Amino acid sequence: MTTYLLAGGGTAGHVNPLLAVADGLRARDADADVLVLGTREGLESRLVPLRGYELLTIAKVPFPRRPNRAAAVFPARFLRAVADVRRLIRGRGVDAVVGFGGYAAAPAYIAARRERVPFIVHEANAKPGLANVLGARAAAGVGVAFAGTPLRGAREVGMPLRREVVELDASALRAEAAAHFGLTADRPTLLVFGGSLGALRLNTAFEGAWRDVLDAGWQLLHVTGQNSDMPDPGAEGYAVVRYVDRMDLAFALADFVVSRSGAATVSEINALGIPAVYVPYAVGNGEQSLNAAASVRAGAALLIPDAEFTPDRVRAEVVPLLTDDGRRTAMRDAAARTGIRTGTENVIAMIDEALAR
Repeated sequence: MTTYLLAGGGTAGHVNPLLAVADGLRARDADADVLVLGTREGLESRLVPLRGYELLTIAKVPFPRRPNRAAAVFPARFLRAVADVRRLIRGRGVDAVVGFGGYAAAPAYIAARRERVPFIVHEANAKPGLANVLGARAAAGVGVAFAGTPLRGAREVGMPLRREVVELDASALRAEAAAHFGLTADRPTLLVFGGSLGALRLNTAFEGAWRDVLDAGWQLLHVTGQNSDMPDPGAEGYAVVRYVDRMDLAFALADFVVSRSGAATVSEINALGIPAVYVPYAVGNGEQSLNAAASVRAGAALLIPDAEFTPDRVRAEVVPLLTDDGRRTAMRDAAARTGIRTGTENVIAMIDEALAR
């Protein structure tokens, strides 16, 4: 029996690909022991047990960004976390470690190296995090979701995706999806969403331009987010929903997408071959713009900066795309060429290669 330790967490961007690989390992070998290493504070503390995996936790030790008391105690706390992981590796007989970034990943990489256990690094964003930058230097394999991600020895493997996305048959689900959202299956559909909490910039833009979308002969599925108080005008062909727990149905109905450009979002949209306009979240280190860059270069998407995304910009750039069948077809073909549905299998292949060596 092979024992795998999957390390990472904190955000959905780390937890979801981790769980996709865990599911893939379990589906391939029901006898495999799949363990997850995270922290008590991260999203993994809720999602991992819900998925049926054992969560092992270590202390959250953020890397200090400035000289202060936290910086002074960081070395001792970090070494303690590494020692805790080394004990887990020995005690549970771990054969391979796979890291996805986040607070648990860096101690796991160092512990694996000291215990002479092979470890794999997967980076979801086009701009890698510090833990994965450091881990890639000694990893048995480095997989990235986007070509050009600056990590040593990186191989483009794609994003490990949810099975409901990988296996989506949009044409078979379209009628069900339309009925689910109160729309029709025979009209093209624009899907707008900004994540579970919503994106004020997207909401404001389409609050002022939804009539133009409908006048172009399209219907609009607008996921405003749980924090939104945007009113629903109750117009036929315009479905306003706060939250969607069946994104597979939303994607099955979507002929075009306007969204933020988180790593998972871009990977899912490309894997499904849907043309898109991306409006990167302006806060952070610019990773959302970089996540969309390869799609834009390939001709699968357009990028509009957050500060410039207004109702007038929707009318000037998005609506003309909706009425240009030839350009949308070219974008759809480019998205299909860019997308990778086999991210989970590709990461598992890297693990197998490391174990074979």
